[in-house]
Amino acid sequence: MSDTLTRTLVRHFVGGQEVGSADRTGPVYNPATGEVAREVAFASTEEVDAAIATAKAALPGWRATGLVKRADVFFKLRHLLVERQDELAEILTNEHGKVISDAKGEISRGIENIEFAAGLVHLLKGERSEQVARGVDVHSVKQPVGVVGAITPFNFPVMVPLWMVASAIACGNTVVLKPSEKDPSASLFLAKLFQEAGLPDGVLNVVNGDKVAVDAILDSPDVRAISFVGSTPIARSIYERASANGKRVQALGGAKNHMVVMPDADLEGAADAAVSAAYGSAGERCMAVSVLVAVGDVADDLVEAVRSRMGALKIGDGTDPSSEMGPLITREHRDKVASYVTNAAAEGATVVVDGTQQQFDNDGFFVGVSLVDHVQPGMKVYEDEIFGPVLSVVRVESYEEAVELINASRFANGVAIFTRDGGTARRFEFDIEVGMVGVNVPIPVPIGAYSFGGWKNSLFGDSHIYGPESVHFYTRSKVVTSRWPEPSESQINLGFPSNH
Repeated sequence: MSDTLTRTLVRHFVGGQEVGSADRTGPVYNPATGEVAREVAFASTEEVDAAIATAKAALPGWRATGLVKRADVFFKLRHLLVERQDELAEILTNEHGKVISDAKGEISRGIENIEFAAGLVHLLKGERSEQVARGVDVHSVKQPVGVVGAITPFNFPVMVPLWMVASAIACGNTVVLKPSEKDPSASLFLAKLFQEAGLPDGVLNVVNGDKVAVDAILDSPDVRAISFVGSTPIARSIYERASANGKRVQALGGAKNHMVVMPDADLEGAADAAVSAAYGSAGERCMAVSVLVAVGDVADDLVEAVRSRMGALKIGDGTDPSSEMGPLITREHRDKVASYVTNAAAEGATVVVDGTQQQFDNDGFFVGVSLVDHVQPGMKVYEDEIFGPVLSVVRVESYEEAVELINASRFANGVAIFTRDGGTARRFEFDIEVGMVGVNVPIPVPIGAYSFGGWKNSLFGDSHIYGPESVHFYTRSKVVTSRWPEPSESQINLGFPSNH
C-alpha cells in the first residue's frame, strides 16, 4: 500500500458529505516536526464543478429560508464553536504551527463574525419611502448575489473562512470554500459544525486543492462573487481574472505595516507592543508590525528596549504551553524569510539580532526572531512582505518624514502610532493613507461590527471584508416602485414618468 494511502486523507465536503479520492494529493505537514502528518485531496476541475452545481442547487431553498431561521443557525454555531474550541485549536496548532493561545485567539475573532451574522434580520433591512408621488411608494430590498467562491490563506484557517462564509451565508448565498492546501482540516471541521448547527446540505461546500481548483472557481459562470485573502501578486491575479469573467470581487493582498514611535511615547509600552505585534504567530499575519519607525532621538533607546526583550521569547512546539512562538508554515518559507536577514547587511542595514543563527532540537520549520536597524526604502528587507519574524527599524527626524515614508509605500493595510499627544494622534489619523489605523494599538484589526481591509496594493476591489461592507458585497439592491391606482385613474401617457 502506498504511503499516501496509509496516512489520513483530508477530503472535500460537498452536499453534506465527505467526497474525493487520493488520485491527486498534496502533503500536509506538522510544522513543529517537519513531518508529513496527512495528505489532502486535490480537486479536479470536474470535482469543483460538481461542488458549484451542488451550491447552485441549494441556493433557491436557502434564499427562501426565513431570516429568523437563518439566524438560528448562527446562534447554534456560536455555541458549538465555544464548546469545541479546544479541539479546533489543536487542529490549528498541528497543521499551522501557531501556539495554542494564539489559535484560541483566532477562534475568538472568528466567533465575532458569527455574532455579527446572527444579526442578519437587522442587517438585511431595506428602506421605504411613502408617497414619493401621488399614490406612489418606493422600497428597496437586499437580495443574495448567488453562489460565492471563498479562497482563503494558510495563516488564519478558522478566522478568515468565517470572515467570508458567515456573512455570505447570512445574506442568503451559498458558498464553495477553497482553503489553503497547507492546513485544510480546520475548514472541514467548520463545515461539519455548520451542518450540526442546522445549515442545510449544499449551502456550504469545501473543495481542497491547488491552482486547478482556484481556476475552476474563478472561471465558472455559476459563481457570481469571489472573496480572497492572500499575497498581493495573487490577489491582483485573482481580481483581474475573476472580474474579467464578470464576477464581483474582493481580493485582499499583502502588507508592510509600520508602527511609528514618537519621542513622547511610553517607550517601555511601545517596545512591548512592537515585540508582540512583530513576532506573534511567527510574523505570519497580514497585520503584523514589520517596520518600526523611530522618530527623532528615540531610536537608540527603542532599539535597545526591543532587543532586550527578544532573548526571553520562548520558541517551540505550539502544543507546549510554555511556547510563545511556533514554527513557520513550511521549510521553503522559513528559508525565504531567513534570506532577508542574511542579505540585509549587504544592503547596508545593521542586523542587531540574527534569528537565523538560532539552533533548534528538531527538524521543524523554526527560525529565531530578528531585528534589523538602519533600514532604508529600496532595500528588499523594507520593500517586500516578508511574512515572518523579522522587524525592521527605520529612523526618521520628524513626524512629517514618518508620514511621507508610510504614504509612499505601495502597501496600505495597517499602521499604528504610539504617542501621548492627542493632537498628534488626531493629525496622524487625518494624514495617513492607510486603511486601518491604530493609536497606541499595534494591531488595529477592527471588531466584527466594523470592516477589515486596506488601501492601495493591499486591496483589489472596492469592498472591505466582514462587517457592514460584507453585507453590501454579498447582496444586490433591488428597488421597487409601486402604485395601486383606482380603476378610474388609469390613462395612457407616453411622456417620461415624473414624480410630480
